[in-house]
Formats: sequence, structure tokens, C-alpha cells
Amino acid sequence: MPLEADVLAAFPAEVQIPAELVANAVAASSSADPRVLVVLDDDPTGTQSVADLPVLTRWDVVDFTWAFAQNKPAVYVLTNTRSLDPAEAAARNEEIVRNALAAAGTAGATAGATEGNALRLGFVSRSDSTLRGHYPLEPDVIAATVAAVSGEATDGVVIVPAFPDAGRVTIGGVHYMRGTGENAGTLIPVAETEFAKDATFGYANSEMAKYVEEKSQGRFAADSVIVLDLNIIRAAGPDGDPMVSAKAIADAIEPAADSTPIVADIVTENDFRALALGLEEAERRGKKLLYRVGPPFVRGRIGQEIRPALSGEEAYEGNTPSTAGGLIVVGSHVGVTTRQLNDLTEQHSAARIVEIDVEKLLAADDVAEAYIGTVVSDVVEALQSGDVIVHTSRLLIKTGDAAESLRIARTVSAAVVAVVNRTLKTFPPRFVIAKGGITSSDVAAHGLEIRHAIVRGPMLPGIVSLWEPVDGPAKGIPYIVFAGNVGDDESLTQVTRKLSNTF
Repeated sequence: MPLEADVLAAFPAEVQIPAELVANAVAASSSADPRVLVVLDDDPTGTQSVADLPVLTRWDVVDFTWAFAQNKPAVYVLTNTRSLDPAEAAARNEEIVRNALAAAGTAGATAGATEGNALRLGFVSRSDSTLRGHYPLEPDVIAATVAAVSGEATDGVVIVPAFPDAGRVTIGGVHYMRGTGENAGTLIPVAETEFAKDATFGYANSEMAKYVEEKSQGRFAADSVIVLDLNIIRAAGPDGDPMVSAKAIADAIEPAADSTPIVADIVTENDFRALALGLEEAERRGKKLLYRVGPPFVRGRIGQEIRPALSGEEAYEGNTPSTAGGLIVVGSHVGVTTRQLNDLTEQHSAARIVEIDVEKLLAADDVAEAYIGTVVSDVVEALQSGDVIVHTSRLLIKTGDAAESLRIARTVSAAVVAVVNRTLKTFPPRFVIAKGGITSSDVAAHGLEIRHAIVRGPMLPGIVSLWEPVDGPAKGIPYIVFAGNVGDDESLTQVTRKLSNTF
């Protein structure tokens, strides 16, 4: 495993760029015709790096109309497509893009666009920083749908999986995971991590150009990928004019046509901001770009400051917290989640632990239904005196068939949703934390019946998001979206401690 310092030694130092500079550039380009980024988030954890933005779990035209009326530079749409098969994922992406464009056609006046002009939309396909997800399917569908509706062709697809807050960086076109513990200071090529062995979305390459070739089955050859390495991102040098870097980035993008893949190196927040200025310049020159990114990209792209972690008091601001216990729902099976669960159960001795036996959920329908009813009764009883930790059994049932693996995951998620929904309508908890991508998506949209929410900000720096539901039965209950693959062993415990009244 190489040392990060050694790998970075071959490149310039980062360019210092204030977020305000990016925000001003974005505002200038939107002065006449406001532009909104529509972020199609394939699980809800993409909001963990942003604050004060609307999020939708439904995507009818009326939902986009509500979101655009918030007058924010970006809106998130929870697609949950990472839990869908390719055909379903494609259909959902197309439907969302069509409805967003339809809503934009009538939203321009209320958003301040020039008379007679529609609101301008940019599209972001937000996916996993460890490269799991429907690529290149999702950006392909978005580009094709935009072309079908508006006649506008996509020149380039900008691929930015980096998530430095969670230890994922791209250097020299290679995507890495930062080592922890005794491996701190090292870089692990992401294809050598557990995430690359994903039953549905596994892959073999850490070099992004080769990853693109692998996932596109050769449609995009590795040597056709434009790589914006740190020599380009940091062209201005630490004390130089950021617009030097911006022009270098735009110049490198100039040849892009017909959805050319464009990979960007990112190690720091300043790199995101440098990239944002370069993308603004490229689009000013007429390039039509689509984005396939990890969580922090949107923050950098719109010039949003890094929001400090919310305190417990801030999490409940504007609402009166319930005296009931909180509900912590854990569905993810990656190693870090299991370690976080172990730490929480050890530290929070007052919490009641309810384990959902996955094997019982896969039994006959009547048996599974009766079992879910028993779990709900146990959870409701326990919430009356304190926090409840609900987790699926840690034995991960795998098959050699990707579709069957997805079916099992859906069955388990549906049961977790049923437990949360019945609990909410029987004895509402003080807060809800959902751990895991698919889990947190399904809990939001179906367990808590959230349709519209505002992302308030992170509960931990840059990695765990708090949503405030603005409608439905969960209105006023803080909802914490906690990705399965982020944080250290104590992170779940730290978030629970902030919110709990019995810890």
C-alpha cells in the first residue's frame, strides 16, 4: 500500500479557493436564467455533505414544483435505484428527468427566470464513493432522456467519486480508500477493498479510466477517457489565480463530445472548488455536461460552505422533542457497520436490542408476517422507557445470482420498513436513525412516509445527514441518514448520544 504523502509528492499543492468565489460564479451564470442542479441520488446518503437543500422521495411534477419553489441551487431526488434491477433503474431515471423538465417549464417565472424562459436544469447522477451502482446505465439514460425531451446532446459525463471526508480520494486517475488504524497514512486501491466484491456491483479496476472501460464493456476505451489529474486541477498553484486552473480544466474538457467520460482527481475541498470553477468555465463556453459523482461534489459545485456538525439542540430546533425513546435501525452488513453496532450496544447499556432474524423473514408469507408483528410489539414496548436498537441478524445470506441477492435484500428491507411504519403509527419515537443505504432510503420513503424534507446538515462532519420531514406522520421527528460505509467504530454511538435523552 503506497503512502498518501508519497503519491501526492508528484503533484502541485492545492489551490486555496474560498467557497464564496464559487458561489458568486454560480450566481453570475444564473443571474438571468436561474439554474438548478437536480441530483438523482441512488440512495439517500448523498445528502450527507450538504445543508439547507430540499429533498424529495417522490418525483411527480407537483413535487418538483414544490422543490423549485424553495429557490435553492440544488434539489435532491431519492431514487433508491441502487436497490433496483437495471431495467427498473433505467425506467425510474427516465421518469424523474422527464418530470423535472416538465416542472421546470412552468417554474421559471416563480424562480425568477427571464420572461418566457424555463428554469434551466443540470443533472447529477449521485452514486457511491466506492464505485458501486448502475454505471454507465444511469448517466446514459439521463443523457438520452434530456436529448429526447429538449434535443440537447451531452458532450461529457464528469465522473467524480471522491469523498475525502470518508477517506475516498482520486489521485493520478486512481481511486483509493485511505487506510485506518495501523494503516493510517496509506492508500488502498479501491478494487482491493471489500466494496469491490459487492455481489451486485463488483468490479476489478481502481484506475478510473479502466473502470470506465470495464463497466461500459469496452464502449468507452480507457484511452478515450479524459483525465483531469491534479496537475490540471491545481494548475494555478497554492498562491495563484484560481481562474488559471479553471481555464486549464475547461481546455482539457474542450474535446469532449457524445458523452465522453471525464475523470477528475480530488483530494481536498479546494480541489472540488477548483473543479467547480473549471466546469462553470466549460459550460460558459457551451459544453453540455452531466455528472456522476460521490456525495461532496454538489457542495463544491454550488459553492456551499462546509456546514459544521449539528449539536443535539440544533437537531431539535423548531420542534419539541418527544419524551419517548429513539429508534436506531441498522440494516447494512459491511464491516464498519457491524463494528459500529457492537460499539453502540456495548456503550449504550440502557438501550433495548431487538434483532430481526433474516431467516424468519424468508420463510412462508404467513410465518414472516406473524414474526414482524411480534417484532413491532417488542419495539413499541421498549420505546416507552428508552432507546431501541433494531438490527437484522448479522449473518449475510448470499447467493451466486445477483438478481436473487437483490430479492433477498428487498425482502429484508420491506420487513424493516414495516416495523418502522407500524411503530411510528403506534408510538412515535423521539428520533430515527437508519444505518445503511437501502435501509435509510426505504425507511424514509415508506417507513416514515416522508415525501418532502429539508436537509438540515450533518450530525458528524461531512458524513451523516439530518433530514427534517416537512409533511407526513414523521413531521417534526429528526431523521438521521447514516451510510453503511462511513465513519469510524464510534460514529453511530456519537450520533445516538447527541439525540438521546437516556444515554
